Amino acid sequence: MKKITVLGSTGSIGTQTLQVMEHHADRYELDGLAAGSNAALLIEQALRFRPKRVCLATEAAARQAKEALPAHIEVLQGEAGLVELAGGGDADTVVTALVGSRGLPATLAAIEAGKSIALANKETLVTAGHLVMEAAKRKGVSILPVDSEHSAIFQCLNGERREDVRGITLTASGGSFRDRTRDQLQGVTVEQALNHPNWSMGAKITIDSATMVNKGLEVIEAKWLFGLHYDEIDVLIHPESIIHSFVEFNDNSVIAQLGLPDMRVPIQYALSYPERLHNPSGRLSLAEYGKLTFREMDFDRYRCLALAFASGRAGGTATTVFNAANEVAVDRFLRGEIEFLAIESILEKVMEKHEIIANPDLEAIAGADSWARRTAASL
Repeated sequence: MKKITVLGSTGSIGTQTLQVMEHHADRYELDGLAAGSNAALLIEQALRFRPKRVCLATEAAARQAKEALPAHIEVLQGEAGLVELAGGGDADTVVTALVGSRGLPATLAAIEAGKSIALANKETLVTAGHLVMEAAKRKGVSILPVDSEHSAIFQCLNGERREDVRGITLTASGGSFRDRTRDQLQGVTVEQALNHPNWSMGAKITIDSATMVNKGLEVIEAKWLFGLHYDEIDVLIHPESIIHSFVEFNDNSVIAQLGLPDMRVPIQYALSYPERLHNPSGRLSLAEYGKLTFREMDFDRYRCLALAFASGRAGGTATTVFNAANEVAVDRFLRGEIEFLAIESILEKVMEKHEIIANPDLEAIAGADSWARRTAASL
């Protein structure tokens, strides 16, 4: 039995991870659960899967869980509790599915404890990729990608030599507004932005898909996961989301990974690697689709993606600032404070104001993150 801890268990990736574990109940045992403030769902999950420990972000949510759960399930609270949950216990693998940069300390704690990481929290590498990858190398820890695009690249690179790789291409659905011009984005609503045509995801990542920030974060993440230069990473719009990403080699061969858009497939592969187990997702029939379509990326239309590449090439704290400013801007849009197109203008203004620190330590990263959030909130 492989023992698993799930950080972000009440979100989209977390709930689907538990579905995968339940489908293979003879292989996986839940060691710990962590969530934000959704105590009701975490309590339901804990009663069903019986982990040894759970953690909730707020005091009120933790109190609610303590009252509802049996005494043998320990209830932790806050960031300190999250770090303790991730780094302690008997888990072999920690699934990091938290939203935003709060996943960084917990991920580092799990790595230091020698646990394998199933990484769905891309902000961890965007914010501090150099620190995370150095720690993983030092501890001999595997970081297995959960994002469908990075899982695809990981699978395409299996058995291949790094020096034979010419470049990778991450595919993008184009998000909720992929068929709209920039002029047609004026005045779009939160409800329209959350209506993703292909994937079932949480609110924040769905907005990031519409702005193409999500793909920008994936570009930065891919740089760290696969040891690539930004000139070796491309993005292509693929509305059907069947080809999840592909790799081009020096002999002009291209290897792609295909499948229906179902996150349970990459989640399960990260848990079962190197095995491939039966999955409850549907089987792909290319004959039913008939054709797959592609579009070159328009960096003027998707300015946030251009900003992501710029922050990655600048390095240091630039990517931390890009991510933090985006989290604030998306939250403001979801609360109705700003227009959709204001997200990209806030990102651009915050990045222009930032003085980059090269090779930052955790303290410098935390400082840049806080500064970016304050600045993005004030614009």
